[in-house]
Parts: sequence; C-alpha cells; structure tokens
Amino acid sequence: MRYRYLLADVFTDRRFGGNPLAMFPDGRGLDTPTMQAVARELNLSETVFVLPPDDPAHTCRLRIFTPMLELPFAGHPTVGSAFLLAHAGVIPLDGTHTHIVFEEGVGPVPVRLTQSVNAPLFAQLTTARLPSFDARAPSREVLAALLSLQPEDLLSDAYPPQFVSCGVPYLIVALRDRDALRRARVDLARAPDLLNGAALPELYLFTRQADDPRADLSARMFAPGVGVAEDPATGSAAATLAGFLARHAPKSAAGTLQWRIEQGVDMGRPSLIEIEADRDAAAAITAIRVGGASVFIGEGQLELPVNT
Repeated sequence: MRYRYLLADVFTDRRFGGNPLAMFPDGRGLDTPTMQAVARELNLSETVFVLPPDDPAHTCRLRIFTPMLELPFAGHPTVGSAFLLAHAGVIPLDGTHTHIVFEEGVGPVPVRLTQSVNAPLFAQLTTARLPSFDARAPSREVLAALLSLQPEDLLSDAYPPQFVSCGVPYLIVALRDRDALRRARVDLARAPDLLNGAALPELYLFTRQADDPRADLSARMFAPGVGVAEDPATGSAAATLAGFLARHAPKSAAGTLQWRIEQGVDMGRPSLIEIEADRDAAAAITAIRVGGASVFIGEGQLELPVNT
C-alpha cells in the first residue's frame, strides 16, 4: 500500500536550513517494526507517523522514530508536524493563533500555531513535563577529553555540567566561547574507557556567543548512541537548556525568561530555536516552551506492507 509523506525543514525560515523532518500524515496500518524500518530507510534525525488520538479531545497521536529507536518526545518533530499538518489542511487554522494537542509518549503536548502575513508559520510547544535535574555528570577532565577539548574550554564553575530532562535526558555542557564549540568532537574511540563502560549520553553543548545577531546562544547536539552523529536543531534539548538556564538565573528573575539559540551552523544547516521558561516568585520553574518556524520542502510516497 502506498503511504504519503511530507518533508519540512524545521526551526528555520529558509529551505535547506534547520532540521529535516519526514512526516506520514496517516500511519494507520503500519506496525512498529515497519515504522522503525522506514525511519532507518529515510535516515533523517526523526521520522513521524500520525495516528488517531486515544482521547478525542486531542488532535492526534505522534509516534517519533530516529534511525535506531522510538522516542517518547522530540521537539523538532512536534513543531514540524504541527506545521506540516496545517500546511496540508489537516489542521484548520483559526485566526492568528490555533491551539492543538498532540499525544506523545510523555503525555499530551500542547502546541500553539501562529500565522501572520509575510512570515512563516510559527509553532510553539509546551513541554508535557517540567525539567528534572540530575547533578551526576562526568568530571570536567573526562568531559573535555570526551569532547576533544581542554578542561579550560568548559565553564564548569559558572555552569556545572548537568543531566536535564523534559522527557528525554541530555547532558548540558557549557563552553567558554564559540571557538571551543566549533572545535568540539566526540571521541568515540575513547568514550568507553572515559565513561567506564557507561552508555554515551546525548550531549548538548552551548556557549553565550553566537554568529547570528538574532541569537543569544549557540549550541550543538551529539547523540551517536541513538544514531544521530550531530543534530542541526534539537527541540527537546533546547527545552532542557531553557530549564538549565532558568535554574541558574538570578533569584530575582521571575516571569517569562526568553532566549534564542542558533544550532546547526557548523553543519551548514543554520537553525534558530526560541525557548521560554516561566518562573514564579519563589524561582520555581512552572512551564517550558520551545518554538520556531518551518519551511515545506516536498512530498513523496513509499510502498509499504500493511499490518493485518
């Protein structure tokens, strides 16, 4: 049976920037092994299959696959799927703002679509889970060696490396400048010894310097353990960085904190991710949001076996 898929570049306002996404607007009849095989065949960071929701109050259910495994949540597939479903007319737009809810492995994920004249359609998700923090991280020296850097390239004093999760855990590592970020490379050969046999974490590196004047931060994401050597735009990681930065913000900073992240620059696929964190008067994080524009690239069909 032929299955239609749509392609978009996500977290960008221009073709061939951002992070490519393939989305099948109707994944009914496909079993999990077939979905995984399709994701491996297309070999993008993620491929999404849209299914009817379990709760009729929600818009639809998303299943998200990397070339190696299924994810309970991912940002660029969520933002990109909202854009593509609206582009295809599956989601009707209602005025300037349209609110929808996707069912994902982490739970319901609200998304707000914003349309305006002469601007790409903007989609912003609110994470289903608030960030959780785990201070256990490799030492500065181990991380520097793992990233092919020197210990002084890491800002461990101001921003100690930390695992943060909004559904998918990332090891957040702050670097001193844009040059250190550009030089970073995961040393896969030494990783087993450096990590004492532990699994290689998904690494999100950032610096307060950026090439794009619109951006406040520059970031790179490495996840070779799940089949993504480097990702040009990672919404789920950006969500954790919003939580990380909000946690390190001055205690007096209440309300909505906002940043823009450039990512993918060193891959030739520049992206721009907008993140927000809400903090109350007690400095508790109450919401995390991630948004960006997308561009339609094209569509195609695959001949696939139907699960009967």
